[in-house]
Amino acid sequence: MNSDGTPHIAGSSHSRTARTVSARPARRTLLRTALSGAAVIGAGVGTGLAVAAPASAATATRTSTAPRPSTPQQALSALATGNQRWRTFRQHHPNETATVRQQLVASQHPFALVLGCIDSRVPPELVFDQGLGDLMTVRSGGEVLDEAVLGSVAYGVLELAIPLVVVLGHQSCGAVRAAVEAEESGERLPAHIQYLADQITPAIDHTKEGDARVDATIDAQVRLVTSRLAAEPDLAAKVNSGQLAIVGARYELNTYLVHQLV
Repeated sequence: MNSDGTPHIAGSSHSRTARTVSARPARRTLLRTALSGAAVIGAGVGTGLAVAAPASAATATRTSTAPRPSTPQQALSALATGNQRWRTFRQHHPNETATVRQQLVASQHPFALVLGCIDSRVPPELVFDQGLGDLMTVRSGGEVLDEAVLGSVAYGVLELAIPLVVVLGHQSCGAVRAAVEAEESGERLPAHIQYLADQITPAIDHTKEGDARVDATIDAQVRLVTSRLAAEPDLAAKVNSGQLAIVGARYELNTYLVHQLV
C-alpha cells in the first residue's frame, strides 16, 4: 500500500519504542529470539548498492539443484542469497521449468512462509528470487493478523512442516500511514479499511512525530505480529524444539534490501 517513509541503512541498529498492546494477552508473549545468531537477512553486504548487469537468458529460469532447506538457519540463508541476487539484478528465476511444474502437481514442499503486506511493490517471490513451490505467501494490509491469516500460517507450519516464518514489513507502508493518520485525526476510514487501522493502532509509536512516527510504527507492527505468532501455542512448541523460527524483517523500496528487525 503506497505512502512515504524513511528508509533504514543495512546493518545499522534501529531504536524503536512501541506500545506492546496485545489483543489476546493471555496467549501472546514477546518473541525472545528465534535465531540468536542471525541479525540481518543479507548480512555482510555493505551499505552501498552494487548494481550489476541483468542476468542473461542463459542463467534465467534455472532449476535449483541445491537441497531444499530443512532448518530455520538454512531457510534464512536461502532467502538472504535470493535477496542478494534480487538487489544486484542477478535473478535466477528458479524452479519455473516444465519439469518442476509437473513435479509440483503431486505435492509441495515450501521451505519458508512469508507473511507480508499486500503492496504491489513487495512480492516475496521476487524480492527473495524464489520460484514455484519454494515459498508459501500470506498477504494482508499491514501484515494484519486475523483468523484466516493465522489459520494459513498454521497450515504451512503444522501440515507442511515449514521451518521458517518471516513477517515482512516494508518502507512506505500505506496501511500503517492510514492507521497513524486516522488515530491522529479521529476520522473513521471507509468500509473495512478501518479494521486494518484498528489492528495496527496498538503498534503506533507515540515517541515519534510525523513521518518518523509512521516509519517507526512500520517496524513496531512487524514486531507485534511476530510476537503474536510466536505466542500461539502450536507454533511456540515448534520454536522451542528448534524446528521453527519466526522472524521479523523489513524491505527497503529504494535499495531492494531485506533486513531482519532485532
